[in-house]
Amino acid sequence: MQQPNVIFFDAVGTLFGVRGTVGEIYSTIASEMGVEISAEALDLAFFKSFKMASPLAFSEVYSMKIPELEYQWWYSLAKTTFAQVEALEKFSDFDVFFRQLYEYFATANPWFLYDDVIPVLKYWQSKEVELGIISNFDSRIYEVLGLFGLTDFFSSITISSMTGSAKPDSRIFDVALDKYNCHPHQAWHIGDSQKEDYDAAKTVGLQAFLLDRNVNKSTSFDIINTMNTLILI
Repeated sequence: MQQPNVIFFDAVGTLFGVRGTVGEIYSTIASEMGVEISAEALDLAFFKSFKMASPLAFSEVYSMKIPELEYQWWYSLAKTTFAQVEALEKFSDFDVFFRQLYEYFATANPWFLYDDVIPVLKYWQSKEVELGIISNFDSRIYEVLGLFGLTDFFSSITISSMTGSAKPDSRIFDVALDKYNCHPHQAWHIGDSQKEDYDAAKTVGLQAFLLDRNVNKSTSFDIINTMNTLILI
């Protein structure tokens, strides 16, 4: 397989993952505020709310306003999540709770770095292949990448909140490719979502790899269980 000019990576679920579940984190921080809600109930409510939410993407917006729009997007999602489990009225001050929750996800505490990430990034960097990120994340990604020592590996970071479009929309891939003056067939994309990463990247014309971290499943050139497989391709 021909060496790419650039390799794009998804972020959450590909480079780093959540410790436990979102519901467990929401439940723990709510408990610190005296609100007891089961993690299981919050997980179900969160994913239902997440699917119903509009994309985390803001177009034709002054860049200085984006952090506040990101905050309000997640605030609305959290509020909908707790409303679904009939817990909003249990908070003495939901705004204070959410501020703590939001800031927590900008620290290293809720995240863990996958073991195969650093070796793969170092390998392709040694091959002088450009590395980038395409993610439906917000600007807190810069803090998380810095905490894990990943920042210097990537020459570009393309996130939905600042791009105005979110995967699987082809426009976010176009924006990322334009940063390298690169044709789609000259780039790879690696991510853990069938729809947002693999299918979307292939539709645009990139060589796509679906990262499946369930190690018991078989692998192929398109479906990989560990990013170390990319070294062998």
